[in-house]
Amino acid sequence: MNYLDIQLATSYADYPTEQQFQLWVDTVLQEDDQDSEIVIRLVDNQESAELNQQYRHKQGPTNILSFPFEAPDGFDSDLLGDLVICAPLIALEAQQQNKQLFDHWAHITIHGVLHLLGYDHIDDAEAEEMEALEIKILSRLNINNPYLEESTQ
Repeated sequence: MNYLDIQLATSYADYPTEQQFQLWVDTVLQEDDQDSEIVIRLVDNQESAELNQQYRHKQGPTNILSFPFEAPDGFDSDLLGDLVICAPLIALEAQQQNKQLFDHWAHITIHGVLHLLGYDHIDDAEAEEMEALEIKILSRLNINNPYLEESTQ
């Protein structure tokens, strides 16, 4: 079973339901037989920018930050980690990229969960592997490839 803790720290109102987040997380983790826990925190631009500066040393808000949990030796936990999603930036990106809002939410959430599982996109080979997996997972949800130019979703 995958347990989600959704934290709302945003004034932005058009975000997915807990059931939608649960579906997206479950779709990523469907082949994993272990119980998992993930915290998803929805934030405004200011908190996203502060966290992005503090942890990535980058200016401005970012769509998602992933914080994988590494349990100390001898400590057993189902916690995969925390995702911090900037709600207003997701809406802006969806509009700018001509994507359906909740398809973009699904993509960004799936992207973050993959980070919690250890996937990354630092080099080209890693990026190709992660993007291919995102496309495969999104297709299970009947969501088009988010990397196509001028998506017509």
